[in-house]
Amino acid sequence: MLYFFQQVLNGLHSGALYALLAFGYVLINGILHRTNLAYGALFAFSGQAMILSVAFGYQVLWLTLLVSVLFGVVAAFLYAALISHVLSRSVFEPLADRSPNAIVVTTLGILIVLSEASRIAADTHDLWLPPMLAQPIVFAEGAGFKATLTLIQVLDCAVVLAAVALATSAFARSSFGRRWRAVSDDPRAAALCGVDVRGVFRHAVLLGGFCAALAGVMASLYYGNVSFGSGLVYGLKILFVTAVGGYLSPPRAALGAAAFGMAESLWAGYFPIEWRDAWMYLFLVAMLILIGAGRDTSKVV
Repeated sequence: MLYFFQQVLNGLHSGALYALLAFGYVLINGILHRTNLAYGALFAFSGQAMILSVAFGYQVLWLTLLVSVLFGVVAAFLYAALISHVLSRSVFEPLADRSPNAIVVTTLGILIVLSEASRIAADTHDLWLPPMLAQPIVFAEGAGFKATLTLIQVLDCAVVLAAVALATSAFARSSFGRRWRAVSDDPRAAALCGVDVRGVFRHAVLLGGFCAALAGVMASLYYGNVSFGSGLVYGLKILFVTAVGGYLSPPRAALGAAAFGMAESLWAGYFPIEWRDAWMYLFLVAMLILIGAGRDTSKVV
């Protein structure tokens, strides 16, 4: 039972990262209604930008490690804001009314550009941050086994919980949340009612980009590195998770992504880890087919 409890604790952290990414992804796709393959790349690029900025601040500017980390966090959010601004105005808005394949192909190209840009900036070397806040916190112990989380894992989970809870509350009560739901449901009707559809969409893309940046920062601080190709892996997982749960509720998407992270952790604890991604993708595809069929049937009725 302690081993099972340890896997559950591990799943809390990975689920927190997935939840934050899913929340931001649905903010964008709830209005765009198009597959966005660049979102995972934004997550990985923000993590890489933070790591490179920390290395630059520490080795070149001779800043202390804490100040270098703060410098890296600010740089990650600035890059995320810049990329979100470019995506919103130069990619999503011009292609929103065209074939869905146009945005899929374009965001795939952006994914490749961001991955290669981070690889070239790092000179194809993996830079690693030193372990931070790695002190273990014991939640249960017995028979020589301890179920623990590190301090950075606990802080990451607390930050995600606070961020998603505050965003959910604001989303339910604010005028932006009402306008977002109106635009997601019917942008033309919302425009006829005086809603600034373009402004809502730009704000949604920016907020989604900040969610990706925060997830990238937390992943970098915990793992010490975010590889160049991890953006595609995370992006596909979030794409399938949100497709299963739907794009109409960011909190529900975050909850489903957290459950997916928990399932991944349990699989890694009890089954061969090299088959984890294959079986998890197969499970998501099966769920998408079954739930999609149920949605189609309800629409016909």
